[in-house]
Amino acid sequence: MKNLPELYDFKSDIKKLSEKINIGITCVNIDDIIKNIETLKVETHASNFWDDAKKAGIISQKLAEFERSRNLWLGLQSGIENISEMLELLEQENLEENINTDDFAEVVEEFIKIQKKLQSAEQELLLSGEFDSRNALLEITAGAGGTEAQDYAEMLLRMYLRFCERKNWSVEIIEKSNGTEAGIKSCVLEIKGHNAFGLLMAEKGTHRLVRQSPFNAKNLRQTSFAGVMVTPELEDADVSNISIPDSEIRIDTFRSSGSGGQHANKTDSAVRMFHIPTKITVVCESQRSQHQNKEKAMQILKSRIVQRMREDEEKKAVAVRGEHTEAAWGTQIRNYVLHPYKLVKDLRTTYEVTNPDLVFDGDLDVFHQKFLEWKAGNIK
Repeated sequence: MKNLPELYDFKSDIKKLSEKINIGITCVNIDDIIKNIETLKVETHASNFWDDAKKAGIISQKLAEFERSRNLWLGLQSGIENISEMLELLEQENLEENINTDDFAEVVEEFIKIQKKLQSAEQELLLSGEFDSRNALLEITAGAGGTEAQDYAEMLLRMYLRFCERKNWSVEIIEKSNGTEAGIKSCVLEIKGHNAFGLLMAEKGTHRLVRQSPFNAKNLRQTSFAGVMVTPELEDADVSNISIPDSEIRIDTFRSSGSGGQHANKTDSAVRMFHIPTKITVVCESQRSQHQNKEKAMQILKSRIVQRMREDEEKKAVAVRGEHTEAAWGTQIRNYVLHPYKLVKDLRTTYEVTNPDLVFDGDLDVFHQKFLEWKAGNIK
Protein backbone atom coordinates (compact mmCIF):
# COMPACT_ATOMS: atom_id res chain seq x y z
CA MET A 1 0.00 0.00 0.00
CA LYS A 2 1.10 3.55 -0.71
CA ASN A 3 0.53 6.26 1.87
CA LEU A 4 -0.43 9.84 1.08
CA PRO A 5 3.02 11.49 1.49
CA GLU A 6 4.56 9.08 -1.06
CA LEU A 7 1.68 9.65 -3.45
CA TYR A 8 1.96 13.41 -3.07
CA ASP A 9 5.72 13.29 -3.83
CA PHE A 10 5.13 11.18 -6.95
CA LYS A 11 2.46 13.59 -8.20
CA SER A 12 4.97 16.40 -7.72
CA ASP A 13 7.57 14.45 -9.74
CA ILE A 14 5.05 13.94 -12.55
CA LYS A 15 4.28 17.66 -12.62
CA LYS A 16 7.99 18.59 -12.76
CA LEU A 17 8.66 16.12 -15.57
CA SER A 18 5.65 17.41 -17.50
CA GLU A 19 6.95 20.97 -17.15
CA LYS A 20 10.40 19.93 -18.45
CA ILE A 21 8.79 18.21 -21.45
CA ASN A 22 6.74 21.33 -22.25
CA ILE A 23 9.89 23.47 -22.05
CA GLY A 24 11.60 21.09 -24.46
CA ILE A 25 8.67 21.26 -26.88
CA THR A 26 8.92 25.04 -26.82
CA CYS A 27 12.70 24.93 -27.39
CA VAL A 28 12.46 22.72 -30.47
CA ASN A 29 9.61 24.83 -31.94
CA ILE A 30 7.35 21.83 -32.53
CA ASP A 31 4.94 23.89 -34.69
CA ASP A 32 7.79 24.82 -37.06
CA ILE A 33 8.88 21.18 -37.19
CA ILE A 34 5.38 20.09 -38.20
CA LYS A 35 5.25 22.80 -40.90
CA ASN A 36 8.66 21.69 -42.23
CA ILE A 37 7.45 18.10 -42.39
CA GLU A 38 4.41 19.13 -44.41
CA THR A 39 6.54 21.23 -46.79
CA LEU A 40 9.10 18.47 -47.37
CA LYS A 41 6.39 15.85 -47.87
CA VAL A 42 4.96 17.96 -50.69
CA GLU A 43 8.42 18.00 -52.32
CA THR A 44 8.82 14.22 -52.00
CA HIS A 45 5.48 13.64 -53.73
CA ALA A 46 6.55 15.61 -56.81
CA SER A 47 6.77 13.47 -59.96
CA ASN A 48 10.35 14.62 -60.67
CA PHE A 49 11.56 14.25 -57.07
CA TRP A 50 14.09 11.49 -57.86
CA ASP A 51 15.47 13.15 -60.99
CA ASP A 52 18.24 14.54 -58.81
CA ALA A 53 19.08 11.57 -56.59
CA LYS A 54 21.57 13.44 -54.34
CA LYS A 55 19.17 16.30 -53.66
CA ALA A 56 16.34 13.82 -53.07
CA GLY A 57 18.51 11.94 -50.58
CA ILE A 58 19.28 15.11 -48.63
CA ILE A 59 15.59 16.11 -48.50
CA SER A 60 14.61 12.60 -47.41
CA GLN A 61 17.22 12.71 -44.63
CA LYS A 62 15.95 16.10 -43.41
CA LEU A 63 12.37 14.81 -43.46
CA ALA A 64 13.37 11.76 -41.42
CA GLU A 65 15.15 13.97 -38.85
CA PHE A 66 12.13 16.28 -38.49
CA GLU A 67 9.77 13.32 -38.13
CA ARG A 68 12.05 11.74 -35.55
CA SER A 69 12.08 14.95 -33.49
CA ARG A 70 8.30 15.37 -33.76
CA ASN A 71 7.61 11.78 -32.73
CA LEU A 72 10.07 12.00 -29.84
CA TRP A 73 8.64 15.13 -28.20
CA LEU A 74 4.97 14.49 -28.89
CA GLY A 75 5.51 10.92 -27.66
CA LEU A 76 6.94 12.28 -24.40
CA GLN A 77 3.99 14.64 -23.99
CA SER A 78 1.51 11.83 -24.63
CA GLY A 79 3.41 9.50 -22.30
CA ILE A 80 3.38 11.84 -19.29
CA GLU A 81 -0.31 12.57 -19.86
CA ASN A 82 -1.03 8.82 -19.85
CA ILE A 83 0.86 8.42 -16.56
CA SER A 84 -1.22 11.19 -14.95
CA GLU A 85 -4.41 9.51 -16.16
CA MET A 86 -3.25 6.10 -14.91
CA LEU A 87 -2.53 7.52 -11.45
CA GLU A 88 -5.87 9.34 -11.36
CA LEU A 89 -7.68 6.12 -12.28
CA LEU A 90 -5.88 4.23 -9.49
CA GLU A 91 -6.93 6.88 -6.99
CA GLN A 92 -10.57 6.63 -8.09
CA GLU A 93 -10.54 2.83 -7.87
CA ASN A 94 -9.02 2.93 -4.39
CA LEU A 95 -10.87 5.90 -2.99
CA GLU A 96 -11.41 4.47 0.48
CA GLU A 97 -8.06 2.70 0.85
CA ASN A 98 -4.42 3.15 -0.06
CA ILE A 99 -3.33 2.40 -3.63
CA ASN A 100 -2.23 -1.17 -4.33
CA THR A 101 1.58 -1.45 -4.36
CA ASP A 102 1.74 -3.54 -7.55
CA ASP A 103 -0.47 -1.14 -9.49
CA PHE A 104 1.52 1.82 -8.24
CA ALA A 105 4.82 0.12 -9.22
CA GLU A 106 3.52 -0.26 -12.78
CA VAL A 107 2.86 3.47 -13.01
CA VAL A 108 6.30 4.27 -11.56
CA GLU A 109 7.91 1.95 -14.13
CA GLU A 110 6.26 3.87 -16.97
CA PHE A 111 7.35 7.13 -15.36
CA ILE A 112 11.00 5.97 -15.30
CA LYS A 113 10.80 5.05 -19.01
CA ILE A 114 9.57 8.57 -19.84
CA GLN A 115 12.29 10.03 -17.64
CA LYS A 116 15.01 8.16 -19.55
CA LYS A 117 13.53 9.16 -22.92
CA LEU A 118 13.53 12.79 -21.81
CA GLN A 119 17.23 12.57 -20.89
CA SER A 120 17.93 11.37 -24.43
CA ALA A 121 15.73 14.11 -25.88
CA GLU A 122 17.50 16.78 -23.82
CA GLN A 123 20.81 15.57 -25.23
CA GLU A 124 19.35 16.10 -28.71
CA LEU A 125 18.70 19.74 -27.76
CA LEU A 126 22.37 20.13 -26.90
CA LEU A 127 23.29 18.63 -30.27
CA SER A 128 21.86 21.46 -32.32
CA GLY A 129 24.97 22.40 -34.29
CA GLU A 130 24.85 22.50 -38.07
CA PHE A 131 26.80 19.24 -38.48
CA ASP A 132 26.20 17.58 -35.09
CA SER A 133 23.94 14.89 -36.53
CA ARG A 134 26.48 13.88 -39.20
CA ASN A 135 28.88 10.98 -39.41
CA ALA A 136 32.40 11.64 -38.17
CA LEU A 137 36.02 11.21 -39.17
CA LEU A 138 38.15 10.57 -36.10
CA GLU A 139 41.95 10.65 -36.29
CA ILE A 140 44.28 9.38 -33.56
CA THR A 141 47.95 10.42 -33.61
CA ALA A 142 50.56 9.10 -31.17
CA GLY A 143 52.59 11.80 -29.46
CA ALA A 144 56.32 11.79 -28.76
CA GLY A 145 57.42 8.82 -26.70
CA GLY A 146 58.09 6.01 -29.14
CA THR A 147 56.60 2.58 -28.46
CA GLU A 148 54.88 3.61 -25.22
CA ALA A 149 52.99 6.46 -26.94
CA GLN A 150 52.15 4.25 -29.93
CA ASP A 151 50.77 1.54 -27.65
CA TYR A 152 48.66 4.21 -25.90
CA ALA A 153 47.31 5.39 -29.28
CA GLU A 154 46.19 1.81 -29.96
CA MET A 155 44.49 1.71 -26.53
CA LEU A 156 42.48 4.79 -27.59
CA LEU A 157 41.67 3.12 -30.91
CA ARG A 158 40.24 0.11 -29.10
CA MET A 159 38.32 2.44 -26.75
CA TYR A 160 36.62 4.19 -29.68
CA LEU A 161 35.87 0.92 -31.46
CA ARG A 162 34.23 -0.43 -28.29
CA PHE A 163 32.30 2.83 -27.84
CA CYS A 164 30.96 2.62 -31.41
CA GLU A 165 30.04 -1.01 -30.83
CA ARG A 166 28.03 0.01 -27.76
CA LYS A 167 26.24 2.68 -29.85
CA ASN A 168 25.62 0.27 -32.75
CA TRP A 169 27.54 2.61 -35.05
CA SER A 170 29.46 1.30 -38.04
CA VAL A 171 33.21 1.93 -38.29
CA GLU A 172 35.64 1.71 -41.17
CA ILE A 173 39.39 2.18 -40.81
CA ILE A 174 40.31 4.64 -43.58
CA GLU A 175 44.03 4.67 -42.83
CA LYS A 176 46.24 3.01 -40.24
CA SER A 177 49.99 3.33 -39.69
CA ASN A 178 51.38 0.62 -37.40
CA GLY A 179 53.91 1.39 -34.70
CA THR A 180 57.58 0.46 -34.93
CA GLU A 181 57.39 -2.32 -32.32
CA ALA A 182 53.81 -2.16 -31.02
CA GLY A 183 50.71 -0.02 -31.22
CA ILE A 184 49.98 2.52 -33.95
CA LYS A 185 51.49 5.79 -35.09
CA SER A 186 48.19 7.07 -36.46
CA CYS A 187 44.75 5.94 -37.53
CA VAL A 188 41.69 7.49 -39.21
CA LEU A 189 38.21 6.10 -38.56
CA GLU A 190 35.06 6.78 -40.57
CA ILE A 191 32.25 6.50 -38.01
CA LYS A 192 28.65 6.32 -39.16
CA GLY A 193 25.84 6.89 -36.69
CA HIS A 194 23.26 9.45 -35.58
CA ASN A 195 24.97 12.43 -33.86
CA ALA A 196 28.40 10.81 -34.30
CA PHE A 197 30.15 14.13 -34.92
CA GLY A 198 28.30 16.03 -32.19
CA LEU A 199 29.13 13.45 -29.53
CA LEU A 200 32.68 12.67 -30.61
CA MET A 201 33.62 16.35 -30.57
CA ALA A 202 34.04 15.71 -26.84
CA GLU A 203 37.13 13.67 -27.75
CA LYS A 204 38.91 16.38 -29.74
CA GLY A 205 42.18 17.40 -28.14
CA THR A 206 45.16 15.88 -26.36
CA HIS A 207 44.75 12.80 -24.16
CA ARG A 208 47.37 12.11 -21.44
CA LEU A 209 48.22 8.70 -19.96
CA VAL A 210 50.21 8.02 -16.78
CA ARG A 211 51.14 4.38 -16.05
CA GLN A 212 53.95 1.96 -15.32
CA SER A 213 55.25 1.27 -18.80
CA PRO A 214 55.27 -2.38 -19.91
CA PHE A 215 57.99 -1.38 -22.38
CA ASN A 216 60.36 -0.15 -19.67
CA ALA A 217 62.70 -2.79 -18.20
CA LYS A 218 62.52 -1.12 -14.78
CA ASN A 219 58.72 -0.76 -15.01
CA LEU A 220 59.01 2.97 -14.32
CA ARG A 221 56.07 5.35 -14.36
CA GLN A 222 55.80 7.11 -17.71
CA THR A 223 53.61 9.83 -19.21
CA SER A 224 52.38 9.55 -22.81
CA PHE A 225 50.26 11.74 -25.05
CA ALA A 226 48.01 11.18 -28.06
CA GLY A 227 46.08 13.67 -30.15
CA VAL A 228 42.53 13.16 -31.40
CA MET A 229 41.01 15.20 -34.23
CA VAL A 230 37.32 14.98 -35.18
CA THR A 231 35.79 16.22 -38.44
CA PRO A 232 32.21 15.96 -39.71
CA GLU A 233 31.80 13.81 -42.79
CA LEU A 234 30.05 16.19 -45.17
CA GLU A 235 27.82 15.47 -48.16
CA ASP A 236 28.54 16.77 -51.66
CA ALA A 237 25.93 19.52 -51.18
CA ASP A 238 27.77 20.77 -48.07
CA VAL A 239 31.04 21.24 -49.96
CA SER A 240 29.67 22.26 -53.36
CA ASN A 241 31.17 25.75 -52.90
CA ILE A 242 34.63 24.30 -52.23
CA SER A 243 36.68 24.28 -55.43
CA ILE A 244 40.25 22.98 -55.20
CA PRO A 245 42.52 23.61 -58.24
CA ASP A 246 44.86 20.77 -59.18
CA SER A 247 47.78 23.15 -58.62
CA GLU A 248 46.94 23.29 -54.88
CA ILE A 249 47.11 19.52 -54.39
CA ARG A 250 50.00 17.11 -54.26
CA ILE A 251 49.06 13.44 -54.61
CA ASP A 252 51.31 10.49 -53.77
CA THR A 253 50.37 6.85 -54.26
CA PHE A 254 51.77 3.83 -52.44
CA ARG A 255 51.00 0.21 -51.70
CA SER A 256 48.14 -0.28 -49.25
CA SER A 257 48.88 -1.93 -45.92
CA GLY A 258 45.20 -2.36 -45.09
CA SER A 259 42.68 -5.13 -45.75
CA GLY A 260 41.53 -3.96 -49.17
CA GLY A 261 41.95 -7.40 -50.71
CA GLN A 262 44.77 -8.99 -52.69
CA HIS A 263 44.50 -6.49 -55.55
CA ALA A 264 44.83 -3.52 -53.16
CA ASN A 265 47.94 -4.97 -51.55
CA LYS A 266 49.68 -5.71 -54.88
CA THR A 267 49.23 -2.29 -56.49
CA ASP A 268 49.84 1.34 -55.50
CA SER A 269 46.18 1.81 -54.58
CA ALA A 270 46.65 3.91 -51.41
CA VAL A 271 46.57 7.69 -51.76
CA ARG A 272 48.18 10.51 -49.79
CA MET A 273 46.68 13.91 -50.63
CA PHE A 274 48.36 17.12 -49.46
CA HIS A 275 46.56 20.49 -49.70
CA ILE A 276 49.32 23.07 -50.07
CA PRO A 277 47.50 26.24 -48.83
CA THR A 278 46.19 24.70 -45.59
CA LYS A 279 48.89 22.00 -45.18
CA ILE A 280 46.12 19.47 -44.53
CA THR A 281 47.16 15.90 -45.33
CA VAL A 282 44.70 13.07 -45.98
CA VAL A 283 45.63 9.42 -46.42
CA CYS A 284 43.14 6.85 -47.70
CA GLU A 285 43.80 3.15 -48.26
CA SER A 286 40.47 1.55 -47.39
CA GLN A 287 39.09 1.31 -50.93
CA ARG A 288 40.02 -1.38 -53.48
CA SER A 289 41.25 0.93 -56.23
CA GLN A 290 43.41 4.03 -56.48
CA HIS A 291 40.54 5.91 -58.12
CA GLN A 292 38.17 5.11 -55.25
CA ASN A 293 40.79 6.12 -52.68
CA LYS A 294 41.32 9.43 -54.50
CA GLU A 295 37.58 10.15 -54.43
CA LYS A 296 37.38 9.28 -50.73
CA ALA A 297 40.47 11.33 -49.91
CA MET A 298 39.04 14.36 -51.75
CA GLN A 299 35.76 14.06 -49.84
CA ILE A 300 37.63 13.95 -46.53
CA LEU A 301 39.90 16.84 -47.58
CA LYS A 302 36.93 19.06 -48.41
CA SER A 303 35.26 18.16 -45.10
CA ARG A 304 38.40 19.16 -43.22
CA ILE A 305 38.74 22.42 -45.14
CA VAL A 306 35.13 23.34 -44.28
CA GLN A 307 35.78 22.46 -40.63
CA ARG A 308 38.97 24.56 -40.66
CA MET A 309 37.03 27.52 -42.10
CA ARG A 310 34.37 27.17 -39.38
CA GLU A 311 37.02 27.06 -36.66
CA ASP A 312 38.74 30.15 -38.08
CA GLU A 313 35.42 32.01 -38.08
CA GLU A 314 34.82 30.94 -34.48
CA LYS A 315 38.27 32.18 -33.46
CA LYS A 316 37.54 35.57 -35.05
CA ALA A 317 34.21 35.77 -33.21
CA VAL A 318 35.95 34.90 -29.93
CA ALA A 319 38.55 37.64 -30.58
CA VAL A 320 35.79 40.19 -31.21
CA ARG A 321 34.15 39.19 -27.91
CA GLY A 322 37.49 39.61 -26.15
CA GLU A 323 37.65 35.98 -24.99
CA HIS A 324 40.69 33.72 -24.97
CA THR A 325 40.86 30.04 -25.85
CA GLU A 326 43.77 27.74 -26.58
CA ALA A 327 44.14 25.91 -29.90
CA ALA A 328 41.64 23.06 -29.79
CA TRP A 329 43.86 20.23 -31.01
CA GLY A 330 46.71 21.09 -28.67
CA THR A 331 44.52 21.52 -25.60
CA GLN A 332 44.89 18.74 -23.05
CA ILE A 333 41.36 17.55 -22.38
CA ARG A 334 41.53 14.31 -20.40
CA ASN A 335 43.91 12.48 -18.06
CA TYR A 336 44.03 8.70 -17.72
CA VAL A 337 46.01 7.77 -14.60
CA LEU A 338 46.69 4.06 -14.00
CA HIS A 339 49.51 4.49 -11.44
CA PRO A 340 50.00 5.29 -8.55
CA TYR A 341 46.18 5.50 -8.35
CA LYS A 342 43.37 4.94 -10.85
CA LEU A 343 41.50 7.93 -12.23
CA VAL A 344 40.14 9.28 -15.50
CA LYS A 345 39.38 13.01 -15.36
CA ASP A 346 38.05 15.43 -17.97
CA LEU A 347 39.90 18.69 -17.45
CA ARG A 348 37.13 20.82 -19.00
CA THR A 349 34.13 19.56 -17.05
CA THR A 350 36.08 18.18 -14.02
CA TYR A 351 34.01 14.99 -14.31
CA GLU A 352 36.04 11.98 -13.14
CA VAL A 353 35.73 8.24 -12.59
CA THR A 354 37.93 5.81 -10.68
CA ASN A 355 37.51 2.85 -13.03
CA PRO A 356 39.79 3.41 -16.07
CA ASP A 357 39.16 -0.14 -17.33
CA LEU A 358 35.50 0.72 -17.88
CA VAL A 359 36.42 3.88 -19.79
CA PHE A 360 38.95 2.08 -21.99
CA ASP A 361 36.19 -0.42 -22.71
CA GLY A 362 34.20 2.34 -24.37
CA ASP A 363 32.04 3.67 -21.53
CA LEU A 364 32.13 7.34 -22.61
CA ASP A 365 28.45 8.36 -22.48
CA VAL A 366 28.63 10.41 -19.26
CA PHE A 367 31.84 12.13 -20.40
CA HIS A 368 30.02 13.19 -23.58
CA GLN A 369 26.90 14.36 -21.74
CA LYS A 370 28.99 16.42 -19.31
CA PHE A 371 30.91 17.92 -22.24
CA LEU A 372 27.68 18.96 -24.00
CA GLU A 373 26.41 20.60 -20.79
CA TRP A 374 29.75 22.33 -20.30
CA LYS A 375 29.75 23.50 -23.90
CA ALA A 376 26.24 24.91 -23.48
CA GLY A 377 27.37 26.84 -20.40
CA ASN A 378 25.60 24.60 -17.89
CA ILE A 379 28.82 23.77 -16.07
CA LYS A 380 30.34 26.88 -14.59
